[in-house]
Amino acid sequence: MKVYTHPDCDYSNTLKGELAELEVEYEEIDLSQRPEEWANLVKLTDGERITPVSVIGAIVTVGYKGMG
Repeated sequence: MKVYTHPDCDYSNTLKGELAELEVEYEEIDLSQRPEEWANLVKLTDGERITPVSVIGAIVTVGYKGMG
């Protein structure tokens, strides 16, 4: 699982906290530290610059429970 996050996004922090509680392993892509990854995020979200975005295989979830 990959999770695109940004430190200014409360929903990113909420998702990371939930994943930690559930002990789910994931690769975090912090866009503030890796700005070159914005291009990949925009492709995944059909042009939206929004976080968090979770990717499990071919399944892409934009936002946290529909919010973000």
